Amino acid sequence: MVSIAVNKGRENVAMLGIGAYRPKRIVSNDEVCEVLDSTPEWIYERTGIRNRRWISGDETLRSIAAAAGERAIVNSGVDRALIGTVILATSSWLKLTPHGAPSVAFDLGINGIPAFDLTSGCGGFGYALGVAADLIRAGSAEYVLVIGAETMTVGLDPTDRGTAMIFGDGAGAVVVGPSEENGISPTVWGSDGENAEAISQDVDFLEFMNKAQAMQGTDPAVTPIGRMSLRMEGQRVFRWAAVTLPRALSTALEVSGVAKDDIEVFVPHQANARINELMKKNLGLAEEIPMAGDIENTGNTSAASIPLAIEEMLVSGKAKGGQLALVLGFGAGLSYAGQVVTLPPAPVEPSF
Repeated sequence: MVSIAVNKGRENVAMLGIGAYRPKRIVSNDEVCEVLDSTPEWIYERTGIRNRRWISGDETLRSIAAAAGERAIVNSGVDRALIGTVILATSSWLKLTPHGAPSVAFDLGINGIPAFDLTSGCGGFGYALGVAADLIRAGSAEYVLVIGAETMTVGLDPTDRGTAMIFGDGAGAVVVGPSEENGISPTVWGSDGENAEAISQDVDFLEFMNKAQAMQGTDPAVTPIGRMSLRMEGQRVFRWAAVTLPRALSTALEVSGVAKDDIEVFVPHQANARINELMKKNLGLAEEIPMAGDIENTGNTSAASIPLAIEEMLVSGKAKGGQLALVLGFGAGLSYAGQVVTLPPAPVEPSF
């Protein structure tokens, strides 16, 4: 019988470098409230957000993804010619075809390698990190560039109290590769399709295109087509999170083989500061363990949230490279993904 070859990979993998890009435009709660029926104080009290970043000028999802990826490669010290795969975690690339990763790889000077998008909402970075680690362990790649990038504001309804005050834009990236000691635990992930519509676009592509076709020849100033805006049932999501996320965090610790007392940093998805404080308390993490708080001045950047938060902690000195961190992304799907990781070194080229 003919024997088919099997790839041999690396057992130990880690994040070797991190990079980020934060759009130039800073949007305060005061500015949001010029359109939204709310107050700056109420927004901060309910979400923990004071400011967020929105793309402007020539900034696009493609450009900010490439900028974050470039910084991650430089900060990792890995020759870009060794990058074997690019994974772009995003929910806001505007085209189904072509998908974004090949274009971003081209912009980074690594055209021709496998490059694909991964869409899993705010849990996207955790999903992509797990896939990257498993690709290397399976021998399908030696180094993988993982980028989480979002321009959530492109499809945002500025009058929607459920979303307008929450979301921002940004990109974060890591180079994942072989290491002497393992720095990425098995991924704990899952989804809940029963409650998936709790976070969704208000129309699908077919409905949008049919509406556009019906309006051909009309004056768009008089009869606007509108746009696909993101809607969220906050209380429904909160209830799901309260039940699902503590279990996910506990399981992530269990499968990692790391004791809770060994965790040095907590990096939850930057969705809501109140939810994150509650998760930390319910998990029983020591009060002195630093927790990511990038949401205060960056907002919820979906799949970019966790790498942006890690980069902020490393740059500010709240965390150090080599420390053990518990990370968890969660959101649309409804889905989640978590790992215990060793933090990469502080970036030489930070985004601030």
